[in-house]
Amino acid sequence: MKNKIFLYLFVFAALIALYQLVSANNLQKELNSDIQTLSTENQSLEDSIQKMQLKILDMQYFSLENNDDALAYYEHLNLENPTRYIADKLLETNESKGDNPLIPYAGMNGSFKINKIKVLNHRWLLADFSDGKFWGDLIIKYELKDDLSVDFTLVDHLLYTRSN
Repeated sequence: MKNKIFLYLFVFAALIALYQLVSANNLQKELNSDIQTLSTENQSLEDSIQKMQLKILDMQYFSLENNDDALAYYEHLNLENPTRYIADKLLETNESKGDNPLIPYAGMNGSFKINKIKVLNHRWLLADFSDGKFWGDLIIKYELKDDLSVDFTLVDHLLYTRSN
């Protein structure tokens, strides 16, 4: 009788060990599959990040911050951030009552004001304007003088028409 109990315990222990082995093997296969999937996804995301970084570099090509030759024109002024200074001076033109004096259109849904500014180099900038409903773009020539005043001259403009 004692031998039968040991035999049953041995068979029971062997079945538990077999179950553990199969279960662990299945778990390992599933984990390896998950790792492979995540690795592929990670590689895809890294490729996307690299593409976005290249796109950002392309977009920054025409900017004062990345143009050392253009920044050299302002070294003697000791401005920490010439782009921000010029953009602030342009935004100050919005403070006048009514339409911005640089915008050659009368506001149809309020006053036209400049919203976004992209300083291209030491002479030109692009600006977006809107009255809340209608919008357009400006190309502006500017001159930053030694006394830190800025003269703005409108070069070209565009008002988008609505198609509806």
